[in-house]
Amino acid sequence: MKKTVLFAAVVLFVLSAGSHSFGQDTVRSPGQHPQSLEKTVTKTVRIKYLLYLPEGYENGDKKWPLMLFLHGAGERGDDLELVKMHGPPKLVAEGQSFPFIIVSPQCPENSWWTYEMETLVLLLDEIATQYRVDRKRVYLTGLSMGGYGTWSLATRYPERFAAIAPICGDGTPYLAHRLKDVPAWVFHGAKDEVVSIRNSEDMVAAIRKNKGSARYTMYPNYGHNSWTQTYKNPELYKWFLSQSR
Repeated sequence: MKKTVLFAAVVLFVLSAGSHSFGQDTVRSPGQHPQSLEKTVTKTVRIKYLLYLPEGYENGDKKWPLMLFLHGAGERGDDLELVKMHGPPKLVAEGQSFPFIIVSPQCPENSWWTYEMETLVLLLDEIATQYRVDRKRVYLTGLSMGGYGTWSLATRYPERFAAIAPICGDGTPYLAHRLKDVPAWVFHGAKDEVVSIRNSEDMVAAIRKNKGSARYTMYPNYGHNSWTQTYKNPELYKWFLSQSR
């Protein structure tokens, strides 16, 4: 019997650094003086997300691959139903099963995935702690704004991911050397008038220049919506499962 678990929750983390005192006097004399600053910073982050556990998860002690899916700009907000509009969450809602744990967070309404890097890492850590995750097979994918987020998160934390699949996004080519050990499968529509196809092409070229593995699929007759065809393709999930750190 197929079992689909969709879990919506608020995750709360508090980060607190140690406090240090330097005993430094306030500068009062003219001129340039060497100084330093260290303060305690406490930050609370909250994020809602959908959690899918695959059929068979409840049996045994098997560790499962994890897929982190980042949605596009139109699904931001406080209603998790929006996250089901595209990608793996949509397919799960329609009854499709996957051999992954799938985490699909929702970006706050006035934010952008590239501003939520710390929150996403904390979420990954929480899921890996609470569930039986194969940490050598953590995969990352996203569309449009989520494609930007995929590139950004992967270049900032390449050691966390076994493979990535950014769709119609944009990255930073001069950081592509960080992805030389992270296989990428990149997707973009040639007629995309929202996010230029040049963005994906530049990232693919930069990864390959740094001797990394970058597979590239260009849809000649597609515009911005290059994700529907991509996420329907079973080869994408086979490719993910073939990758391990």
